Amino acid sequence: MELSDYIRTLRKNWLLIVAVILVCVGAAAAWSLTRTPQYESTSKVFVSAQGGTSINDLQQGSTFTQARVSAYVDLVSTPTVLDPVIEFFDIDTTAAELDKQVRAASPPDTPIISITATDPDPQVAAELANAIAASLSATVVDLETLPSTGSSPVKLTVVADALPADAPATPNVPLNLALAAVLGLAVGVGAGVLRTALDTRVRTPKDITEVTDRPIIGAIPFDPNAKRVPIILHADPRDQRSEAFRALRTNLQFLDMEGGHSFVVTSSLPGEGKTTTAVNLAIALADAGKRVVLIDADLRKPKVAEYLQIEGGAGLTDVLIGRVGIDDVLLPWGGRSLRVLPAGSVPPNPSELLGSAQMHALMTRVTTEADIVILDAPPLLPVTDAAVIAARTTGVIVAVAAGTTTRHQLRSTVDILNGVDVRISGILMTMVPTRGADAYGYGLGYGYGPDQQPSGKVSRRRSRRRD
Repeated sequence: MELSDYIRTLRKNWLLIVAVILVCVGAAAAWSLTRTPQYESTSKVFVSAQGGTSINDLQQGSTFTQARVSAYVDLVSTPTVLDPVIEFFDIDTTAAELDKQVRAASPPDTPIISITATDPDPQVAAELANAIAASLSATVVDLETLPSTGSSPVKLTVVADALPADAPATPNVPLNLALAAVLGLAVGVGAGVLRTALDTRVRTPKDITEVTDRPIIGAIPFDPNAKRVPIILHADPRDQRSEAFRALRTNLQFLDMEGGHSFVVTSSLPGEGKTTTAVNLAIALADAGKRVVLIDADLRKPKVAEYLQIEGGAGLTDVLIGRVGIDDVLLPWGGRSLRVLPAGSVPPNPSELLGSAQMHALMTRVTTEADIVILDAPPLLPVTDAAVIAARTTGVIVAVAAGTTTRHQLRSTVDILNGVDVRISGILMTMVPTRGADAYGYGLGYGYGPDQQPSGKVSRRRSRRRD
């Protein structure tokens, strides 16, 4: 992944990351606030040697005491030191339980022992630390007393009394919350990266280039009103989606179109905007002065007649079975150089009709009479009608719905077309988001965005037939 991919992942999953952080911080806060505050107090004891008047005696005594300090540190946790403290305070506990509240330590190469006591009451913690320091001093003197002299060569002196703490040592709420936030950030980012890695849907042009080397010839922005107003070029020519179809028209004219000017518009699955694309592309080409024939070759679920609000009772099916002549059902539309051949009645054998000699003859005629022929075909994965038709055309335009079509579905579509030696003229991305992480890098052109609508209001009523 490149840096831009990571940035896109963070932008796309920021809600997930924030949610994980909040959960971790909330859990840490709940845990911290339900813990009993514990206060710590520390007393310090200095270990020194007694006796000796010469420098050599003092040096030997210092070496002796430093060697004994580690033993005195371990001595703090023994019943010999703790039992007198329990008896003094009359505490209902044992030395083993009291030892859990006490810890002793000594910095390396120093004769100082730090004794820290912990308790929910800061005053008790201070008193315990001082009492244990005093008990340790007395115990060491007793243990180190020499029978020959009746005195101890070692002396322990309390050099810092423990004082009640002003704030609890645990729980450290700010630290816990900070650590929880860092943990939440790490988990959230990891979850976002994993989610992106497992997401096989086509979201960016890069996802398409990983599947096929065919050019991406357009990107149609998502419009929540697309189902209500499918023919946007007729309803609002200045809309952002209208501009995207005009950009598609321009790119299509730059393609190498040897052998004719007829294109099948299809997709992997239903609902990817193929029919809307075919109709709007045909209108855009007619607006550019091209003689265009739009054929509804989806003989299973035809939509062209419904979108264009024309009579669709008779059409392609009726021409192919010889019921009517093509001139009887090839209808002009919209006052443009556009003629439309609706699907007509739904036959029981669409694939056979589309692959028949009659279809070949029809295509030969319309391609000689028109500059460009656009055919709306069924999606490829459920049925193979589009592949059958495409064998008689210049190429196929595959519509891919951003955020819906998976890379596996697109790969299967490409494999089907390659398997029948059909040329893929280009890939068209539909339903491309105009905002958010997935909108980055699509280059939707210079059309009017959501905040760039023209001052003149254009009614978005459905287009009607113009004879």
